[in-house]
Amino acid sequence: MSVKLGVPSKGRLMEKTFDWFSERGVTLTRTGSDREYAGAVAGIDGVELVLLSAGEIPRELAAGRIHLGVTGSDLVREKLGLWEEKVRALEPMGFGHADLIIAVPKAWVDCTTLDDLDAIAAAFRRHHGFRLRIATKYHRLIRDYLRDNGVADYQLVDSQGATEGTVKNETAEAIADITSTGETLRANHLKILSGGPVHRSQATLFKSRNAAWGKEERDTLAALKARLQLEN
Repeated sequence: MSVKLGVPSKGRLMEKTFDWFSERGVTLTRTGSDREYAGAVAGIDGVELVLLSAGEIPRELAAGRIHLGVTGSDLVREKLGLWEEKVRALEPMGFGHADLIIAVPKAWVDCTTLDDLDAIAAAFRRHHGFRLRIATKYHRLIRDYLRDNGVADYQLVDSQGATEGTVKNETAEAIADITSTGETLRANHLKILSGGPVHRSQATLFKSRNAAWGKEERDTLAALKARLQLEN
């Protein structure tokens, strides 16, 4: 048996992950064509590279089909209920930074906080007869966050495309989305509510709690952690 390590299969997240491991003496290589999801690992024995989309990795970890995985901390929290019972964060990797935020139209001059949003949402429902719509791909995280902060009169609508454009297209009144620079929000005349982000995300190395961790796998993990100089 080998320890299966799932990493993003394409894009900057894959490149940054490969660089992160390479800087620590473990070389990850994609083999075959761009259409093939095959890879190799050098610098440590007993580790098998599995290339997956970043969105698939949380579920594969939770199912125990991979032992380790690199993905955004936002995706783990969004896709896995009670995520800490299914995976454990071994190491934040220092790249892939993005904030999950709630944003409203700049024209809402009296709306700068969650309390303001709650008041506007209640008034919106009284006036329009339906709940204020917040477009997002992060239903679990936003629902939990708004509940914990006492915001009630809203509905979450799924945004399949560019979330920032839903307000302009009048399919939502506000949005909740990942942002790194805020430029797209500004271009769409949106402003971030104060009080800090819902979640500060970054690429993180996770360990599955549900994978088969026999003696061989545990020994391989110990060797890998020593090689990567991980203390967690």
